[in-house]
Order: sequence, then C-alpha cells, then structure tokens
Amino acid sequence: MSELLYVVFEAEHNSLVEVAYRHRGFNADEAAAGAKLCAEASRHGISTHNAIKALHLDHFFGTGSQGCVANVEIEEKPSRFAAAKIWNANRKLGQATTYAALEAAIRLADEYGVGMVSVDNAFHYLWGGGYVMEAARRGYVAYTNCTAALAEVVPFGGKYPTLGTNPHSWGFPTTEALGYPLVIDWATSVVAMGRVQQLLREGKQLLPHAAVDADGNPTTDPAAAKALIPFGAHKGYGLSLINELVGAFIGGSLPTIRNRGTNVSEGEKGTCCFFFQVWHPDAMAGGDFAQGRSQSENVKAVLGDVLGHGNEKCILPGQFEAQAAARCADHGGLLFSAAEVEAFN
Repeated sequence: MSELLYVVFEAEHNSLVEVAYRHRGFNADEAAAGAKLCAEASRHGISTHNAIKALHLDHFFGTGSQGCVANVEIEEKPSRFAAAKIWNANRKLGQATTYAALEAAIRLADEYGVGMVSVDNAFHYLWGGGYVMEAARRGYVAYTNCTAALAEVVPFGGKYPTLGTNPHSWGFPTTEALGYPLVIDWATSVVAMGRVQQLLREGKQLLPHAAVDADGNPTTDPAAAKALIPFGAHKGYGLSLINELVGAFIGGSLPTIRNRGTNVSEGEKGTCCFFFQVWHPDAMAGGDFAQGRSQSENVKAVLGDVLGHGNEKCILPGQFEAQAAARCADHGGLLFSAAEVEAFN
C-alpha cells in the first residue's frame, strides 16, 4: 500500500522554519541558511535530517543550552597555508557556518585547485550530503566530516558510547554522466539517531543489531534505544574514529562531554568540529585518458563499466536522492508524512 504524503510548498516551509529560527534569536542570514538545508534534506528524501530534526537539535543542544549561539560572527584564525583556512565558529548555527565554508573552499579551489576549511567551536551542521551535493552540482569534488553532536555510539568490542555517529560525505560532479551528482553520505553507525527518532515517530522497529538499550543489550525498539552500534564492526568503528581524530587535530575535546552542558569540566570544550575540502576536477586530470576520452567521458565510461555486465539494476549513491527530488518537483512542493506534519505542528 502506498504511503500518504502531503505536499508543502517550499516557500511556506522555508518561511515557517525561518520564523522558528528568528524566534530563537538567529539573524536573517542564519535563519535562511537553516531553512535552506532543511528544505534540501526534505527535497531529497532525507527525513532523518529535516527541519523537525534541526529544530529539535537546536532546542536540546543549541540555543536551548548555549551549545549554539545566535547572531555571532565566524573568526578566521591565522594560517601559513594559502589553500587552507582555519575558523573559530564561535558556536554559530551549523548550517550557516557550513554554507560559508563551502563558498570559501570553492574560492580556494578555483585559485589553487584545492581548498580546505577546518572549523573549531562549531554547532552540528545536520545533513553533510546536502553541502557536498551542492558543490558537486557546481562542478567540484567535495568531502566533509564532522564530530556528531553527542557520543552515542559504542566502539567495536566496547559497551559504553564514546563516539559520535560521525558521518562522512562525498560529492562527485557526475551530472553530465548520470543526470545527477553522485553523493556518498553515511553515518558510521548502523543507523543515525535521527533514523531512530523517525522510526519512533512512524511507529516502526529498528533493524536488529543497530542499537542497544540502557543495559547495553541489543534492541529493535526505538523507544528503548540508548546507544548505537558501528556498521561493519571494526570497519565502521575505524571510520568513526577518523572524525574524532580530525576533530582532535583541529581543536575538539573529549567526545563524551560534547554538548553535555554542565558535565563539561572547567577548561574543557563541549563543541563540535568539522572539516570541509573541495577540489577542482581539473586539478586531478592526468590527461592520459584511454581512447582519447575527455575527463567527463572517462567518468561516464567507468560508471558504465561498473553498472554493466548484468549490474544494470544496481543503485548508485545519490540515485534515491535524485529520484526523491524529481518526485517533489512533479508534485510542486516538499513531501511529508502525516506523522511529520503532526511533529511540525
């Protein structure tokens, strides 16, 4: 049976979300950036990171507890490397900070072939795939990772959550080859905590071996889930650890006190870090493509080979998101379930 979905005009959605952010003290630019990312998530079927999640996150860990501060400026720190910027976000709204980092990295990539922005004292930026997708749509390869808002993941072989869900997001400019950007975007836990919240909202169960309860026992009940499990055992654990190490090199502190408010001891830091890198495809081109193909033609040929040989029905990362966006376009707005509409209200 098909699911009943409601169409919400994007302008109305964005206006509502912007008003909610402005009510919390954010300036017009911050509120617009927050609404933009929320709309992008909804348009591409990312229900785990839509405006419900964004405002929930701000309420509990943002302006509601001073983990995020409204209407502040980013401080650029000295860097001896021309293609690298280091920012102190001063706990600015994550979406506004990341869109600014995206633009800065693109400007650096245009000049140097590659650009990177490291951000300390950040607030979580929600759906990393939305940012790298935008860069890819504009013709760049992009990568980002961040330390999640909370330590909610048990390391492989452990019993206490000391890691974030710690997503990695890649975007590749494949619109000419595929009709949409290829986007690889995942949390390093079996599911994101946003998925747990979504399943609870929709009255559905978790997959087995995705979460544990308060006693560390596996559970499929989203209401009982207190911590998450890394995907792929030691492999997901290693990928999650990358984010914590990148954050540590930038200036991030102990993951178990991140966004914990009163549990942060004097002199420690409870803020997130994120890393953003963009490079121009021309900076990668060796110029020796087989059969005299151009770079773009070569990418298309490689993808065609991957999906050939009986693999024609395989799914590429970013394909579901592109299909969701096309569905929204066909219906003239963003699509939400009845439970999501109720949660918005």
